[in-house]
Amino acid sequence: MVLIRQLLPVLALVLAVVMAPAHAGPEEDLRQYVDDNTQKLVNKLNAERGLYEADPEAFYRSMDDALRDFVDFRRIAARVMGRYARQTTPAQRDEFVEKFKRSLFDSYAQALVESQDFQIIVQEAVINEQDSGRASVQMEVISATGNRYPVTYSMYLSKDGRWLMENVIVEGVNIGLAFRDRFSQEMEQNRGQVQAVIDGWGDAVKSLDLDQEVNNT
Repeated sequence: MVLIRQLLPVLALVLAVVMAPAHAGPEEDLRQYVDDNTQKLVNKLNAERGLYEADPEAFYRSMDDALRDFVDFRRIAARVMGRYARQTTPAQRDEFVEKFKRSLFDSYAQALVESQDFQIIVQEAVINEQDSGRASVQMEVISATGNRYPVTYSMYLSKDGRWLMENVIVEGVNIGLAFRDRFSQEMEQNRGQVQAVIDGWGDAVKSLDLDQEVNNT
């Protein structure tokens, strides 16, 4: 009996360790973070489908609010401009960030709103072994007809400790690079007039056939 009483604290400690839920770890934390934000956006989109037709400006503001703390549009826009960003003024860079966001919503919001029910499954997050401030998150978009589309979010850890999305890869197509190539083409066509490219960016995005790029991969 004395031995059993002496062993009880040890047994209790072992039992507590075995039964306690293990900490998920940084990669599972990131996967859950992305999943929470993704599902929140999908739910918001489903709830506000009618708003797009009734009040596009209100829909734009709503989506912007939902994505602002998850997607680093300024970082993405700077990469889209690439080397040409050095030719712009701070005001032009600010203008392009807004034009870039608006072009995405105008070009793809209607397709999302009009699409039938779809599901997004966030599968796993992998933190870069060489750089713990960068990660990729694998997910799958499943359409109402059962078609599956692999999607990868490229994430980075900001200075204030938040994970933000900086790029998207859809079925092997690097969307950020596709936009950067388009910006470069527009600069050539407009003879290096960056303001003209910014002014016409909405039309440039509409003419960018990402579906064709996906099919060519």
